Amino acid sequence: MKNFLKRIPGLHITPEKKTRMIYLFNRYSILFHAILSMALCFAIEVISRHSMGKAFGFLALHTWAFIYNSFIIFASLSLVYLIRRRMLCRILISGFWLFLGTVNGCILSNRVTPFGYTDLKCISDLLSMQNTNYFTAKEAALVICVVGLFTAFCIYLFFKGPKFQGQRRNILTPCMVAVCMLMVPVTTHAAQNSNILASYFANIAQGYENYGFVYGFSTSVVDRGMSKPKNYSKESVDAAKSASKSKASKSQNKPNIITVLLESFIDPTEVNYLNFSQDPIPNFRELTQNYTSGYLKVPVVGAGTANTEFEILTGMSMQYFGTGEYPYKTILKQTDCESIASDLSKIGYGTHVVHNNGGNFYSRANAFSMMGFDTFTSKELMNIREYTPLGSWPTDDILIDETIKALDSTKDQPDFVYTITVQGHGDYPKDKILSNPEILVSGAEDEAANNQWEYYVNMIHEVDQFIKDLTTALERRGEDTIVVFFGDHLPSLGLSEADMATGSIFQTKYATWNNFGLAKEDADLAAYELLANTTNALGIHEGTIFTYEQNALDQKTNDSESYLNGLNHLQYDLLYGERYAYNGEDLYPASELVMGVEDTDIKHVIPSGDGAYVTVIGKNFTRWSRVYVNGEKVPTIYINGSRLRLYAEDISDGDSVVVSQLGSSDTIFRSSPEYIYDDPYADSTEMELSE
Repeated sequence: MKNFLKRIPGLHITPEKKTRMIYLFNRYSILFHAILSMALCFAIEVISRHSMGKAFGFLALHTWAFIYNSFIIFASLSLVYLIRRRMLCRILISGFWLFLGTVNGCILSNRVTPFGYTDLKCISDLLSMQNTNYFTAKEAALVICVVGLFTAFCIYLFFKGPKFQGQRRNILTPCMVAVCMLMVPVTTHAAQNSNILASYFANIAQGYENYGFVYGFSTSVVDRGMSKPKNYSKESVDAAKSASKSKASKSQNKPNIITVLLESFIDPTEVNYLNFSQDPIPNFRELTQNYTSGYLKVPVVGAGTANTEFEILTGMSMQYFGTGEYPYKTILKQTDCESIASDLSKIGYGTHVVHNNGGNFYSRANAFSMMGFDTFTSKELMNIREYTPLGSWPTDDILIDETIKALDSTKDQPDFVYTITVQGHGDYPKDKILSNPEILVSGAEDEAANNQWEYYVNMIHEVDQFIKDLTTALERRGEDTIVVFFGDHLPSLGLSEADMATGSIFQTKYATWNNFGLAKEDADLAAYELLANTTNALGIHEGTIFTYEQNALDQKTNDSESYLNGLNHLQYDLLYGERYAYNGEDLYPASELVMGVEDTDIKHVIPSGDGAYVTVIGKNFTRWSRVYVNGEKVPTIYINGSRLRLYAEDISDGDSVVVSQLGSSDTIFRSSPEYIYDDPYADSTEMELSE
């Protein structure tokens, strides 16, 4: 290889040239690092924005923010002075920043929310998602190849690369590096005070766009959880509690309460430039005209369902958390959390979750346990047959029966069911997928965008039919029931504030339905106020957070500074503080969450006539059912909801057989009782062998 390079003019570096280059790099290393930092920062912005022009726009419009982002990279590059293998360290640090920027660019190809630190906690979720545009085998192979080549190159440099031969200043150099690092928080504070940077991003995507990826990602690393509110104390918590509504619930007849998250659901007619052949959501619109409804302020755009969900279920606001925070993946891994489920459980409600996606996604199985739910029926417990045209997501019609099953699983008690849809989820194809769409869509900027909108609109048109079918099924069931439907965020279709009739990309809609004559009282709400408003209308006054919000909603002070300050103190106290609201006790411990509401059971295990297979006959099997023989998982073939098949060589007479429903990472969600296999041919086989 060396001889080959020598024959190419300009590529062969003589020892003299190499020595000269190393001398210049060492002599002017600070200048070189400054130039390298700005080059890396610009390259990251090009990758993140998918456009060199937009990167130049960031440089021109937010020059000081660009310089600050470059300084963060410069400070990280100063670490090279602490070791002799400076070239290797320099390449590792540069590669690290370029890798993060590339990941952000890839993520922004599929969603609106940019890459943050908490996304690292969702890697296992991402890898478990099959048949979606978030993660493909080609992308996985490409990432592995690039990382492998980079690692091999770094290993080569470790053994063969140059080392710094100059004098090492064991005191001055570390001090210089320390000063450089300490300058980062100092310059950050100064930049924030000068309005060059923002300390809080109401819109994470806009924050990254205005202030750069390096600052945005770095903020998501250091600004996590909740900061302790100023003047937080037992007195401040008691003051907030004193502003709560009386917890004496007035409702004698407790209706079933069903809350339905509609994935990426909006009113498409509120997108200014779109035209439709007919109303895409007539059933939802009818609910808004006849029952309590309004606009809903949500904390995320294009992605981040779990954060809207967190606000809905807990009454807590995401505005007090750090950049890019997902409480499901952070604080709820450590501590239990009072929620609508635990509050309603106190007055006799059964509490359930139904969702046609993976039980481990967003760590939901853990989060719902921490919130006090009784059961969680995820897709692994469902016999799903229908998928969207792309095959990416299950259709939502299966959720009707599963919601009814949850209601029927309890006797002589009211129920709270939280149902999460998924059919409206992106990615939305740029190619024309629907050959004969029920809703024709026009008005988007080009054919590709129009295809995306047409696909999305027809998916939520089917969701709209699900809304009608669900309320019809509940009407037939006969029990007093209220349903709250809400959109969790706008779809990831590049919408801006100017595109929306509402003038906001943080507004969706909610609508309710009931069968017992509850009065229509429209109100525009924040997501964290939605269930406080609903339970207030029902005369249910339970919960530390919800009763605080109910009082403010009654007094119409829910936008006041004192109200928001009290909410901040209360939720910090419950999640991170001393729990003064509970007198230091743990009043809402995590539940023993049960996955699903129906037992999996084995009736018979029968060998095939040709001796090749063994069929397991039972009930409530799904595509996520796996057979365990003597505690070991064996290859399982799903036939239907009552039959599974395994190879005869994997089972013998007298073996223990169990069928388990598996989530990602082979998490066992639910298992059948043990069944002992009785092979009817075992005796004859033994006789043949003895003969």
